[in-house]
Amino acid sequence: MTQTALILGARGKIGRNFTAAFQAAGWQTRAYTRGTDMNAAAQGCDVIVNGLNPPNYHDWDTILPAITTQVIPAAKASGATVLFPGNVYNFGIQPGPWDENTPQRPVSRKGRLRVEAEARYRSEGVRTIIIRAGDFIDPMADDSVMDYLYLNKFDKGIVTAPGKPDTPRAHAYLPDMARAGVMLAQKRAELPAFCDVPLEGQTFSAVELKNALERLTGRGLRLGGFPWWGLRLAAPFWELGRELSEMRYLYNTPHRLSGARMAALLPDFQPTPLDVVLRAVLAQREAFAAAA
Repeated sequence: MTQTALILGARGKIGRNFTAAFQAAGWQTRAYTRGTDMNAAAQGCDVIVNGLNPPNYHDWDTILPAITTQVIPAAKASGATVLFPGNVYNFGIQPGPWDENTPQRPVSRKGRLRVEAEARYRSEGVRTIIIRAGDFIDPMADDSVMDYLYLNKFDKGIVTAPGKPDTPRAHAYLPDMARAGVMLAQKRAELPAFCDVPLEGQTFSAVELKNALERLTGRGLRLGGFPWWGLRLAAPFWELGRELSEMRYLYNTPHRLSGARMAALLPDFQPTPLDVVLRAVLAQREAFAAAA
């Protein structure tokens, strides 16, 4: 019997990748239209992928809880399982590796809001799968952390280190995250009602990224710093600069996500090697440049 996934935010990075992964696995997908009746849209669906996010961190305090308030009744009315892409904001600055048992001690406002959103799914009794990941890598988008931070000066031979250059950080190749999410959705009946599954993904520092890119391209690259001072100056007048500045701590906090639970639940899941991910990123950058 064909299963159906309702994709919230289908045009965004998360929605686009999850739509492709569900369709590749033989599911039907529906794209939710913002502003319409989500309860009605969810009828007959087995899974709701919550890929909605306030754009550019805009008005998180209002919009993020409002999204959760929409999704919970839609899931209850349809009986669908919510598949919610989580992040690492929940953990603050405590030592890693971080897993599903790590105490959630956010040190940022956005981290607190994410903790509160996840807690509402649990307390409301909605069947939920959290697939938790680090910074997204999406070769098909030019607004992921890979592009607007690490590679924003790559054409000049510079890899930008947004924090301490040797700080390891968790990243998630979005096609991997979507593929793992589908695999978890397919075995949702076997999972706990609220299931938090970290995606180990690709962990690397700015130094390791530079070394990998040098190996793949044969170019000599150097490390540069990110102008956080500029964001601080602009923060009173520029919402995105203010919101990015709040997350600066995360670029100086060594962290990784444990892959133990994912391996136990999905022993056949194989993440994409970092070199393959970076080749895809470089190829798409060339395609973007050719089309410009």
